[in-house]
Amino acid sequence: MTVRTILSLKGREVATILPQATLAEAARLLSEKRIGAVVVTGAGQAVAGILSERDIVRALSKHGAGALAHTVESVMTSEVVTCTPEETIPSLMQRMTAGRFRHVPVVEHGRLAGIVSVGDVVKHRLEEMERESQALKEYIATA
Repeated sequence: MTVRTILSLKGREVATILPQATLAEAARLLSEKRIGAVVVTGAGQAVAGILSERDIVRALSKHGAGALAHTVESVMTSEVVTCTPEETIPSLMQRMTAGRFRHVPVVEHGRLAGIVSVGDVVKHRLEEMERESQALKEYIATA
C-alpha cells in the first residue's frame, strides 16, 4: 500500500499559510481547522516549511505572548521531510518514527499534493491488519 491510497481516502486538501503570516494567524488557522500542523507555501505551491503546534508552544515559551506577533517564517521548520504518493506505508511509518515527526507533506512534481499525519498512517495500517486477519480466519475456516 502507498501514500496515494491514504490520499484517495482522506482527500488532498491541505491547510497552508504564507511565511509572512503571524503566529497568531497560524494558531487561529490550526484551531479553526482542528489540525496539528500547517504547511508553509511559497511560489507555485512549493513547500517552504511546516509549522506545528509544538513550534508555536516553543516560541511562546521562549518569547512570551509577544511571540504571536512573530512571523511563521521565523519559527517554522524549513528543512521539511516530504514523501511522494508512491512511497509505501511501512517506509513512511519508519521515517516518521525515526524522525519523530507527526506530519509529512506529500509532494508530486515539485508541488504540494496532500499531507499525511501519523494518525492517518496508523489508521490505515490497523485497517490493513484487520483485513489480513479476517482473510486468515476465512482461509482457516475453509481449509
